[in-house]
Amino acid sequence: MGKQVAFITGAGRGIGREIARKLSSRGMRIVVTDKNLENAEKTVSLIREEGGEAIAVYCDVTSLENVEKAVEQAVAEYGKIDVLVNNAGWDKIEPFLQSTPSTWKTIIDINLMGQVHTCKAILPIMIENGYGKVINIASDSGRVGSSGEAVYSAAKGGVIAFTKTLAREMARYRLNVNCIAPGPSDTPLFQEIGSYNQGIAAALERAIPFRRLAKPEDIAGAVAFLASADADYITGQTLSVNGGLTMV
Repeated sequence: MGKQVAFITGAGRGIGREIARKLSSRGMRIVVTDKNLENAEKTVSLIREEGGEAIAVYCDVTSLENVEKAVEQAVAEYGKIDVLVNNAGWDKIEPFLQSTPSTWKTIIDINLMGQVHTCKAILPIMIENGYGKVINIASDSGRVGSSGEAVYSAAKGGVIAFTKTLAREMARYRLNVNCIAPGPSDTPLFQEIGSYNQGIAAALERAIPFRRLAKPEDIAGAVAFLASADADYITGQTLSVNGGLTMV
């Protein structure tokens, strides 16, 4: 079978970068995709410094055509895709009634349609190869809601439902489709969207039983488990990684 190949979206920084590094440390060849190619190339440099194999590929997940081109580039380089990690995401925290249609569209296009696009392009490759694991990154907001994140929560709730249905449809092909739902995480995106309220991180830390935000490495570890042979009999599941903030 050779080395497995992992295609990771939004892998230029934050959680995506740590997922890429973690899967590389498990012996996978990594397709680091991002809309910011400079960031993607930085992730590739880190992986290569750590002894891994990786390429950087531009990918705007909001465009099916662009995703298809990125997938073609990945397959041309490595011949297959064994693992898909749908990590790309974006949010703008604000009360729903203050939000605008353009923001709604951007949030849904990136967080929900981005995952629809990659699955549409990559699942046929996995079916043909007779192997594949899909790990969709959702959010605990998609399970329990989150003030200031109404449309984001809706999109991530959609990801969870999408994951369950794909798991049912792909089971006949022995493909695993699962979901990770992170809680509040200390990432560049969180630092950007959290700037409106300097106390938000401290308040969240008080609410989390483990008394800290998730680190990107925490999410990467859960992804690595679902991508491994240890999870071969797990499909259609949503795993919260949140330090106990919610227990559902």
